[in-house]
Amino acid sequence: MFRHVYLSLGSNLGDRAAYLREAVARIALLPETTVVAQSTHHETAPWGNTEQPSFLNMALSIDTALSPEDLLDAIHTIEHALGRQRQQQWGPRTLDIDLLVDEAYTRDTPELHLPHPLMTARLFVLDPLAEIAPDLVVRGKTVREWRDALGNGATA
Repeated sequence: MFRHVYLSLGSNLGDRAAYLREAVARIALLPETTVVAQSTHHETAPWGNTEQPSFLNMALSIDTALSPEDLLDAIHTIEHALGRQRQQQWGPRTLDIDLLVDEAYTRDTPELHLPHPLMTARLFVLDPLAEIAPDLVVRGKTVREWRDALGNGATA
């Protein structure tokens, strides 16, 4: 069964745009997976640990038959292959890929939370996602509504 899944991608080390392009290309090569839409790149300030270079962020929509857990394993493999080192929470990285929403599944395990628990509090996620899925409903509001609330200084 193919499902619609939304991902957030970011990079703040090296050739950021090249890392994002390569990540999209590798995601497109995953078995039983098709890239449906991708946002433009958004330059954003770091979040959490602010003492690091700015990010390029984007959103990606895919159709996949991979289970959420298999998809998570696959994107971790892609991150690792492109130089991601998990040494510091919210630290600098060549590539970060987060599963945001799987339209067929929710999860709340130590390894995987769907929808992503912090996505509605992050403009660097919501701005690109609003380009490709403004009417996607997450926790009772559309992506556009979450983004507009944060953009107006409201807290999520």
